[in-house]
Amino acid sequence: MARTNHTILLLIALIGLSFACKKHGTSNSTGRTYRMGFATSAPQPNINEIIKSLDSWTTHADAAIISTEVPWDSLLNGEDPINYVTQNYTALVNIYRSANLKLWVYIDPENGLARQKDSDPLIAAGKSIAQPKIQQIYERFVVVMDSVLHPDHLGLALETNLIRLAAPDSIYQGVKQAANAAAAQVRAIDTKIPMSVSVQAEVAWGRIGATSASSTYIGISADYTDFPFIQELGISSYPYLTYTNPTDIPLNYYAQLSTGHNTPVFVSEGGWTSANLTAQNVQSSPVQQQAYIRRQAQLLTQANAIGLFQLTFTDLSLDAWPATDSAELIPFAFLGLVDSNFIPKPALTTWDSLRSNPVQ
Repeated sequence: MARTNHTILLLIALIGLSFACKKHGTSNSTGRTYRMGFATSAPQPNINEIIKSLDSWTTHADAAIISTEVPWDSLLNGEDPINYVTQNYTALVNIYRSANLKLWVYIDPENGLARQKDSDPLIAAGKSIAQPKIQQIYERFVVVMDSVLHPDHLGLALETNLIRLAAPDSIYQGVKQAANAAAAQVRAIDTKIPMSVSVQAEVAWGRIGATSASSTYIGISADYTDFPFIQELGISSYPYLTYTNPTDIPLNYYAQLSTGHNTPVFVSEGGWTSANLTAQNVQSSPVQQQAYIRRQAQLLTQANAIGLFQLTFTDLSLDAWPATDSAELIPFAFLGLVDSNFIPKPALTTWDSLRSNPVQ
């Protein structure tokens, strides 16, 4: 799930506020290896909600992630990528810097909510990431995002194993070619930025797309082969879609993915819904969500992970979003640690307890 709403970007660009660096909680003697944070989101795509969410979640974080599809419609219409990045992201990044948050940037060349196809704007324009000219637009955008924003970590493709499973091979090959070309271009001008792709944990463990009733660990050897620039590994995980209880998740759920590779891992997106999802046959609750945060801390510790991100801090008010988006967002609408009225859920207490531990 990596689609950034353009309305939110426009509103963020108008923010002329400075956010103080606010400390939350007290540290104890137990350390953690991973930073914790969110992407900018809000219950509704309006300026007041965005500011309220941003001002709140930055007090519960020591890292931030920008995870976005390429703005194909703007770039195909001729907008200069430098102008686009400057106008839509620099104000946001300045807020993150003022709050002393480490920054991850993840750029999705495919469809963040529907991995079986190209990004919707590309489809509308009759284009595909399989086409060399479209790959070049993506490559230029990646280079600009790195050179203008100067993130601490850079991701060049998302959920690559799920794309390989769900999309036509031409799309996967296009993502592969574009990401490798972009990595080479970034490295030519930025010798220090650690680069990565993310993989989908449930696919790697055979929980999604399994050919038999009993899932078998598949692994991600193809991803390490196809994207040899990987220096660290992002993990996307929404285990409530395939597990009934958080304690059912294997303790090596993250650690196993990097076995045989000297690659730091981090959770680039994920969470556990706090509500029942009838269409997905998911039964959950705020207490279940809290239990997941506890279990996730064990998985992160086992993997010696370096980061943990939820893309949403708040739940989403689905009726406030465009109909074309709200249907795809339903499975992810109740991942927030606060609800759509900013009322904290039990999971926030556990999150803050973990974050009170100093980063080692």
